[in-house]
Amino acid sequence: MLGLRNSILALVAFAMSGCMVGPDFQRPDAPQTSRYTDSPLERETVSSPGVAGAAQRFVDGADLPAQWWSLYRSEPLDRLIREGLADSPTLDAARATLRQAQENLTARTGALMYPAVDANASATREKLSNAEFNQSGATPPFNLYNASVNVSYMLDIFGGNRRQLESLAAVVDYQSYQLEGAHLALTGNIVTAAIREAGLRAQIQSTRGILAAEQETIRRVARQFELGGVGRLELVAQQAQAAQTEATLPPLENQLAQTRHLLAVLTGKLPSETAVPEFNLDTLHLPEEIPVTVPSELVRQRPDIRASEALLHQASAQIGVATAALYPQINLTASFGAQSNELHNLFAGPSLWSLGAGLLQPLFHGGELEANRRAAIAAYEAAEAQYRDTVLQAFRNVADALRVLEGDARTVKAQTDAEALARDRLELTRKQYQLGGTSYIALLDAQREYNLAQFGLVLAQANRYADTAALFQALGGGWWKPDNAASAQEPQNTN
Repeated sequence: MLGLRNSILALVAFAMSGCMVGPDFQRPDAPQTSRYTDSPLERETVSSPGVAGAAQRFVDGADLPAQWWSLYRSEPLDRLIREGLADSPTLDAARATLRQAQENLTARTGALMYPAVDANASATREKLSNAEFNQSGATPPFNLYNASVNVSYMLDIFGGNRRQLESLAAVVDYQSYQLEGAHLALTGNIVTAAIREAGLRAQIQSTRGILAAEQETIRRVARQFELGGVGRLELVAQQAQAAQTEATLPPLENQLAQTRHLLAVLTGKLPSETAVPEFNLDTLHLPEEIPVTVPSELVRQRPDIRASEALLHQASAQIGVATAALYPQINLTASFGAQSNELHNLFAGPSLWSLGAGLLQPLFHGGELEANRRAAIAAYEAAEAQYRDTVLQAFRNVADALRVLEGDARTVKAQTDAEALARDRLELTRKQYQLGGTSYIALLDAQREYNLAQFGLVLAQANRYADTAALFQALGGGWWKPDNAASAQEPQNTN
C-alpha cells in the first residue's frame, strides 16, 4: 500500500511539473498619455461668492479617499451612505455572487488537482448455475462481500486543468470587481440623489417666490382693471403667466417625492418605512481640492476596467483549455480491497489490488477540437476589443467631467453675477417706488426677475455639486484605498 501511495504521488508531481499550453496572460499596457483632455487644464477654476462658488483646484497625482463622499462634509449624507452600504440588496447580491464564484473555484480545484479517492462496499446474495461450468447438480446460494478503496487521477501534463482553474480564478476576480463597481455605483447614486433633492427644494422655493410675486401683480392689475386704469387683456396676460408658473410646481414636487423614494430604496428600505433626512444646498460643502489620478493609473483604479481585464484573462485561459484538449490525456487508476463469502472474514483473507493507466489521444473528431480552439481565440479577440472600448470610455468619462467642472464654475459665476444684478435692480426699483418714481407693477416685475435669477443660480449650483460627484466616480471612487469599507479585498491575480 505504501508503494502504491508513493507511485501515485510521484506521478502527480510529474504532472504538476508539466508544461501549460496556450498563452500566458499579460496585463494590457496602460495608455501612454500624460493628460485626459486635448489641452491642459487650468490648475484652478474661477470663483464666485456664495454657495458652490469656491474655486476648485485640480491636484495631479493625488488619490481619492475611499469615503470620497465625506468631502461634502455632510453628516446626514454620511449616515445615509452607511445605511445603504449595510442594507443594500444590490450589494448583498454582488457579495453572494462573489462567494459563489469562490466556491466554484474551490470545488474545481479539488476535482482537477487532487486524486479522487472513493470507498466502496457491497454485499450480494448469489446463486450460480453449474451449467456455466459444465457440471451437474446444484450449487447452493452464497453470500459475497466486497470492500475496496479506489483512486483515480488524470495527469495534467499539458496544463488543461490548470488553465481551467486559471479561468475560474479570473471569474472570481471579475465578480470581485463587480462588487466594487456596485459599491461605487451605490454611493454615487446616493450622493447624486441627495444633491438632486437639495436642488429641487431650492427650485421649488424659488418657483413659489416667483408665483407669489405674480399673484401679487394680478391683484394689483385686477384693482386697476376695476378702476378702469388697464384693459382686460393685460389682466388676462398676467393671469396666464401666473398659471404657467403654477403649472411647473407639481412636476417639481413629484420629482422631489420620487427622489426621496429613491433614497429610501437605495438604503434598502421601503419608502414608507424610513425617514430620509432632508438635504439643502447650503448644508453641503463643495469639495475644493480635486484629486486627479495619473492617467496611467486609471486602468488600475476603475472597477469596470479591472472587471473587463478579468474577462480578458478568462478568455486567455480558455485558449489553453481548448489547446490542451488536442493533446493526449493520461488517466491513472488504483484500487485496493478484499472479498469474502463471510462478513467477519472480509479482511482476514488475501487482499485484492490493481494499478492501471489509460491513454486517450484524440485522432478524429470531425474538426471539433480545432474549431473549439479557433472559437476560444475569437472570444479572446472579442474580449480584448471590449477591454479597449472600456478603457476609451473611462478616459472619456474623466475628460468630460473635468471639462464640465471648468464650465460649471463659469456658469455659477455668471448666474451669481446675474442674481446680484437682479437684486440691485430690485433694490433700486423698491427705492423708486417708495419715492413715487415708479409703479408697483414695475416693482413686482423686478421681484419676479430676481426670483428667476435665483432659480437659475440654484440649477447651476446643484449641477456643480453633482458633476463633482460624477468626476469622483469617473476616477474610480478610491475603492482601492485601505480604509475602504466596501466589502471585498483586492482579488488575488493568478498571472
